[in-house]
Amino acid sequence: MIRGSRLKVRNVRNVLLFLSPWIIGFTLFVVYPMLSSLRYSFTRYGGMLPPQWIGLDNYKMLFFEDDLFWTALVNTLYFASFSIILGTLMSITLALLLNVKIRGVALYRTIFYLPSIVPVVASSVVWLWIFNPSHGILNNLFRLFRLPHISWLASPTWSKPALILMGLWGVGGAIIIYLAGLQGIPQQLYEAADIDGAQWWHKIIFITIPMLSPVILFNVIMGLIGSFQYFTQAYIMTGGGPINSTLFYSLYLYRNAFQYFRMGYACALAWLLFFLILSCTLLILRSSARWVYYGGK
Repeated sequence: MIRGSRLKVRNVRNVLLFLSPWIIGFTLFVVYPMLSSLRYSFTRYGGMLPPQWIGLDNYKMLFFEDDLFWTALVNTLYFASFSIILGTLMSITLALLLNVKIRGVALYRTIFYLPSIVPVVASSVVWLWIFNPSHGILNNLFRLFRLPHISWLASPTWSKPALILMGLWGVGGAIIIYLAGLQGIPQQLYEAADIDGAQWWHKIIFITIPMLSPVILFNVIMGLIGSFQYFTQAYIMTGGGPINSTLFYSLYLYRNAFQYFRMGYACALAWLLFFLILSCTLLILRSSARWVYYGGK
């Protein structure tokens, strides 16, 4: 009995010894910064002078005094809603088309996947040229078909739709995941549907979508997290303009931290963003019991 307990202690010690580099790194670079940012969110801190404790003043300012906070939040919710819905519809549609067994399908899959591995800065510069009001490709196509001219990123009305349209260009990563999910659907279900005389849309609605629902849940949650942290494209392409129409939450957080040097206020913004993403994720997971199907259940 004593020998067995000694063996367990030695095994635990060895496991902790092998895990110690990860534990130390996680503590120093994740846990400590998170706890520090939580403490700074209750202070007035500019990064140079020692922080001054002000309690909940940063959070009160967020909700009751800062109009730009609400502007950034509404812009982010708008972007997240439309980008997730349109991105999900487009990626599922393309995955269904790329799942057809035709000659050269591997090449087509590669072409649709390539935009998702292009660096964000490079793609942002390319799309700046595409959205150019005077010489951009889109407006040149509109002139060719006698469609009205659109200012795109220079218009408060069209700036967010333009960034959403740009995001649809990079759905290749989601397409690959949906393709993997489609490969796992039993072909016997489609064969039974064919015997019953089902049309192609019946098979999509009653077989493909339910069997693909766990993958949809994963991609929606990942898309939600990414949309709430949308920063680089807006920072490079619009800088939050015009008239704060593309001032997203992460961009506003960055401004407070590294332009206005209000680190304490930025930490409060960061923690509010954390709880907002957590709440939305839990809400989606809670609702998933009604629409996500797992095989065997």
